[in-house]
Order: sequence, then structure tokens, then C-alpha cells
Amino acid sequence: MTKLSASAPATFVSVCSADDRRRTISLRFLMSERIMMFISPVVLLLIWQVAAELGVIDQRFFPAPSRIFANFEELVANGTLWKNTLASLQRFALGCLVGGVPALFLGIAMGMSRPLRAIVDPLIAVTYPVPKSAILPLMLLIFGLGEGSKIAMVAIGAFYPIVINSTAGVLSINKIYLDVGTHFRATRWQMFRTVALPGALPFIMTGIKLGAGLALVLIALAEMVGANRGLGFMIWNSWEVLAVETMYVGILVIAFIGFLLTIVLNELEAWLVPWSKRN
Repeated sequence: MTKLSASAPATFVSVCSADDRRRTISLRFLMSERIMMFISPVVLLLIWQVAAELGVIDQRFFPAPSRIFANFEELVANGTLWKNTLASLQRFALGCLVGGVPALFLGIAMGMSRPLRAIVDPLIAVTYPVPKSAILPLMLLIFGLGEGSKIAMVAIGAFYPIVINSTAGVLSINKIYLDVGTHFRATRWQMFRTVALPGALPFIMTGIKLGAGLALVLIALAEMVGANRGLGFMIWNSWEVLAVETMYVGILVIAFIGFLLTIVLNELEAWLVPWSKRN
């Protein structure tokens, strides 16, 4: 017994040291991943710049990043870029709320209720494959050329990935957790709040990422028709007047917004779903 008691502190210290080493290694890998996320776009731009200067690519169609950046500074200085970016972000945020929140509740409800799933799932299966660009004329017909059609397009883009992934997330929950809630006579709201929502969170976050990406694509598409501001409008207008650098500025700003959204949503997922294997 004496030997066991004497060795206990040493064992405890060794376990703590191993945990500290694992934590340190994990933090180093995390930092390396984040650094690489920023390095890879920079390397791509450098390769692009060198290829343009050496004449490997035609600068009439692929202007050097230095020229694009000079145009970017000009658009920032005269306020054009801020005005168009803000318009697109406002439509994007409203559309994601309008489409994403109902999709979240509907998806979880479908996962919890087989009759509801039997009713709604065929409707989603029929409408989801329809190209979203083909819906734009219909949205313009219903909502007109104003803000409504743009917000509706973003809402459609956010709706389907979130509702599909939310349903899949609830269906992936181990049945024993649902049985425990039923055994203790939990209400529908309690089951939703304490079992379905937390259990489906990894799938929900995946749906939000996919929905946000598709919504960005659709807001640019919607702004190319019947808009007088927005990044999509700026890209289309630049094409019409052959202002190639301005067109690339709009494209790269949308890409940068998508990049920032990915980082923010990944951090949010790591905070909300620390138990996920992907984290």
C-alpha cells in the first residue's frame, strides 16, 4: 500500500504532462492550419502576378493583381465599393434570416415527426434540383425588380441546405436519447431544445456553411438583373463597359466575403460543437 501511495503523485504528474503535451501539439496544429489558410490565397496571387508580368497570361482578360489592387484603392476612395458591398451584405443577411430560420425549425421538426417528414420531404425532393438561376425570372415576376426578388433568391439559396441537413442531423441522433426524453414525458419544446437541436448541431452547421455559400452566388446573380447597386451589379456593369479590373475587384470581394464567412462559421462551430470529431 505504501508503494502505491508513493507512486500515485508521480503517476498523476506523468498523466498531466502527457495531457499538456497533447494540448500543446493540438494548439500547434491549429495555428499551422490557420496560417496555411491565409498563406495559400497569397501564394496564388503571387503566382498570378508573376505569370502576368512574364506574359504567360493575357492581361486583357487576366490583369495583374497589382492593377486590380490599384483599381480597388480607387473604388474604396470614391466610395463606390463600400456602397455596393454594403447593399449586397444587407440583402445577404436579410435573405439568410428569412430562409435560414424557418429552414432550421422545419428541418428539426421533420426529423422529429415522421408524418410531417412524409408530407414535406417529397416537396423538397421535387423543388431542390431545379436550378436556382431558373427561378430568378419567376422571382422577378412575383416580387418585381426591387429588393424583394433579391432577398427571395438569397432565402431560397439558404433554405434548402439548412432544412436538408437539419433533418439529417436529427435522424442521426441515437434513438436512445429520444427514448429517454419520451420516458420522462418531455414536451415537444423540451425535446427540441435539449435533444434534437444539440444533437443535430454538427449537421446544422454544415447546412449553414453550404447555404451561405450558395446564397453568395445567388445574390451576385440576382443583382445582375434589375439592380442599381450591389457587387453583382458592379460586376455586370463593369463587363458592359469593359472595365475588367473593376469586374475582378467585385469578384475578389465576393470571394473574400466567402473566405471570412468560412473562418467565422468554423470558429462558431468549434465553440458550439466542441465534441464534433471535425474539431
